[in-house]
Amino acid sequence: MKFVIQRVTRASVEVDGDIIGAIEKGYLVLIGVGQNDTRADADKLIKKLIGLRIFTDDNGKINLSLKDVNGALLLVSQFTLYANCVKGNRPSFIEAGAPQLAEELYEYIIAECRKSVPNVETGVFGAKMNVSLCNDGPFTILLES
Repeated sequence: MKFVIQRVTRASVEVDGDIIGAIEKGYLVLIGVGQNDTRADADKLIKKLIGLRIFTDDNGKINLSLKDVNGALLLVSQFTLYANCVKGNRPSFIEAGAPQLAEELYEYIIAECRKSVPNVETGVFGAKMNVSLCNDGPFTILLES
């Protein structure tokens, strides 16, 4: 499982011309599910995601968590995080989880995050989405199980 976490001042996701999820200060999280990923993998990454202290405090030190700044989450599924470009120029996605597994784990991640974060917005699993963001920093972190 992979989470690409981007600290943002704003982010949104659009499907068919309609904005279906939008946040202000918080994290845009791109979520990739691999073939052998489980809820236990998701739990580990969720715990790390929620606990990350990557917002700046009053002294300019990166020391505050999402909860400390009343931040929001925008969770977007993205199987292309499992692109393998080692051979040739066309990516292979054979390491990505099957759609049924990936959707189940994506929905699980959403539900678990909503237990800790009051404002959780999402994309639509499997949809063609346009994602917009203003990366704050820029600050991007990759978490993998």
